[in-house]
Amino acid sequence: MTRPLDGIRVVELGAVITGPLATSLLAELGAEVIKIERPDGGDPFRSFLGGLYSPHFKAYNKNKKSVTLDLTSGDGRQTLHDMLRTADVLLDNFRPGVLDRLGLDDVTIERLNPDIIRCSVTGFGKDGPYAARPAYDAVAQSLAGITGLFIDPDTPQLTGPTIADNVTGMYAALGVMAALLERQRTGGAGRRVDVSMLEASIAFIPDPFAFVDSNLDVTPTTRVAASQSYAVRCRDGKLLALHLSSLPKFWEALCQALERPDLGDDARFATRALRFENYSALAECLSAAFETRSRAEWVTRLERFDVPFAPVNAVEEVAHDPQVQHLATFHDWKAADGSNVRSIHCPIWFDGARIPPQSPPPLLGEHNDEYLPKS
Repeated sequence: MTRPLDGIRVVELGAVITGPLATSLLAELGAEVIKIERPDGGDPFRSFLGGLYSPHFKAYNKNKKSVTLDLTSGDGRQTLHDMLRTADVLLDNFRPGVLDRLGLDDVTIERLNPDIIRCSVTGFGKDGPYAARPAYDAVAQSLAGITGLFIDPDTPQLTGPTIADNVTGMYAALGVMAALLERQRTGGAGRRVDVSMLEASIAFIPDPFAFVDSNLDVTPTTRVAASQSYAVRCRDGKLLALHLSSLPKFWEALCQALERPDLGDDARFATRALRFENYSALAECLSAAFETRSRAEWVTRLERFDVPFAPVNAVEEVAHDPQVQHLATFHDWKAADGSNVRSIHCPIWFDGARIPPQSPPPLLGEHNDEYLPKS
């Protein structure tokens, strides 16, 4: 099938997650992404578990071409300049000022290619009191208030996947696509797009800030209480998640599935507002109720009564879930060195069809012969 971004060329000066994820998303949609890497090891994510092809690297770099350049040398910079003359997008996730030191300031890039879209991903923005600080996922999550909604201050422990990194990459890809659309629609010149991890992370969780503006206390359970979401343990020790949301029919259906009309008659839970106010008490009641049957039994009953639910899958269980298998969400391919790589399909479908994968994550310098000048 024709991909929406076929014919778009992107040069990536990125490492670790934010920049590489943004360009990976563009590549999935058809863009030709040339990943520029240092000859001495490339993207630091390559060697996270030893070697130069770690699972960390593979997760964020599919569908790209890897070219090694020494940007501290005149020849390396000249080769990059030649690439930029034919590129549509240059994306980096350096700290502010690094591009300037590499001789890639805005004036120089515009002189090389006035139509190019330049996207820079930073930790905190291009200026301000934190601009020069190093930024990683835990830093941005914490500053943006995300970590405070998960962590127990009495026994602090960071858990879970990257959030700030990933949403920043998504916002960067969105900004690039908007600039590409504007350029195509108006015939105008390129744009400078700037996205910071801090602001992207804040923008990703608008509801807690709306709660604060409404003078509501914001705690780790405020959102789940408002949405009436619960995690429960069944008799066999397996977990289920429930999300009743705002429609009364789902609360009524849950009471039917549980065969507990007394919960529906309980004055503490008579309205959604009261269920929000008495969230902890209701959670205790539900926990006790679900301990009476196995998860398989509850799955049958909840499905029968049309209650929004899901088993709490461990990561290794996800690929075996019947719906995930039906969608064929995961696929396997072989890298250039013969190793097997499991990857995730692009979740966006067009005209009822899935975008086919293009290529596995590249080996370091795998495409030098294709893009570097012949000596």
